Amino acid sequence: MSKLPDPTTAWHSPDDAGKALVILLHGRGSRETDIITLAAHLPIGPSYAAVRAPLAEGPGFAWFANRGIGRPVAESLAETMAWFKEWLETIAPAPRPVILVGFSGGAAFAGGLVLDDPKRFAGAAILRGTLPFDAGVPTTPGRLQDVPIFVAHGDADSVIPAELLEHTWGYLADESGAKTVGVRSPGGHNIGLDDVKALARWIEEVQEP
Repeated sequence: MSKLPDPTTAWHSPDDAGKALVILLHGRGSRETDIITLAAHLPIGPSYAAVRAPLAEGPGFAWFANRGIGRPVAESLAETMAWFKEWLETIAPAPRPVILVGFSGGAAFAGGLVLDDPKRFAGAAILRGTLPFDAGVPTTPGRLQDVPIFVAHGDADSVIPAELLEHTWGYLADESGAKTVGVRSPGGHNIGLDDVKALARWIEEVQEP
């Protein structure tokens, strides 16, 4: 595979290394300038950044090659996660608290990152997406023990396969060991106002180191 591009980052406001960093991860075919607008509706306190996914996809970009919707190619996911972690260490080296917020394909990527290294992240939000099952990252019982996780699903979501959404919900709520906050709504594959309000409350609770 060709060398991945240098990361492109959008900030909601100038970064403050003394604050927690919330990283917003866009969906497949989108870009960082789309999802950074979500930060305006989230709590004042953390810094907010969105990074552009490294793979070209339609009019935008993607986090990994797919073998079907919601099913990353393991080798591709491993490569882009390594690329992301290298970027992260230049932006917010440990032990700075980092919270991941991913939508759709970005949710699968956020899930892959936190499953790969649960102690590295202060929490992860999975919005209208699935965890990357069978994609080279551990999904064993207790893998996310005590990690704060937020998950928001829409019952009318016709983009992510229903079995993956249910598997994700069940794993996070019952098997992972995570401190999971779950929000279900009748909505489709979009972030609704209720999701944003609940996400904001969750970030307020986990943003402190």
